[in-house]
Amino acid sequence: MAAQYSITARVVNLTRWHRTVRTLAVAAAGTLCGVGVYAQSLDHFARQWIDQALETSVDMGQNTPLRPEVVIGTLDSRLQLAPCGRIEPYLPKGTQLWGRTRIGLKCVEGPVAWNVFLPVTVKAWGPAWVVKKTVQANAILQAGDAERQSEVDWADARSPIVALPEQWQGMQAAFTLIPGQAIRQNAVKPPQAFAVGSEVRVVTSGIGFEMSAMGQAMNTGLVGQQARVKLANGKVVSGVVRAEGTVYVNI
Repeated sequence: MAAQYSITARVVNLTRWHRTVRTLAVAAAGTLCGVGVYAQSLDHFARQWIDQALETSVDMGQNTPLRPEVVIGTLDSRLQLAPCGRIEPYLPKGTQLWGRTRIGLKCVEGPVAWNVFLPVTVKAWGPAWVVKKTVQANAILQAGDAERQSEVDWADARSPIVALPEQWQGMQAAFTLIPGQAIRQNAVKPPQAFAVGSEVRVVTSGIGFEMSAMGQAMNTGLVGQQARVKLANGKVVSGVVRAEGTVYVNI
């Protein structure tokens, strides 16, 4: 089912973006801290670093139509930080510049060592399919249930966007979908063609031949996924489930 959930080269490029941002941290810090960091607010310092990282690492060509937008949060007003000669920005372990996140700012040259975390929201605007009308849970999604919009924030949720119409049309709604909701991977699932124990038709095909037999399903049959079927002679075969409930085995 991996092909059903591919997110295209856009996310591959964004993954490269995240890796590149990590490598830019030290270089960006060295560039910025030599220009009077005492006079700059930490918010401004962080924004400079992020903007430079995005500008340097994001390919805004035809293969990556996502437009990044950064919203910098604020530190706790009760914090009182000592002056610092050099601040080093970094991404905390396990985080990435995507959606609601944070960056670390630590003083590496100063009378008092300190480390703070600044909240950041990184948005990624680009085209996506958005639900037009309410779709009840378990309903099969049809072409008219969604429309393509040019400006959707891909980073608004953890689940990746389903970028192509063939990746969601004919799928089953995993839960009730509401108008204006972008179609993401967690919102759709393959429809069930048959249940465990059902009698199903198995079609075996090869070069120049095709034959069929009946058997008993050993697992739930989901369209597009593999299913195991026990034939009358006791042999167990595996094949891909089709929408009509038939299991196809290629040899």
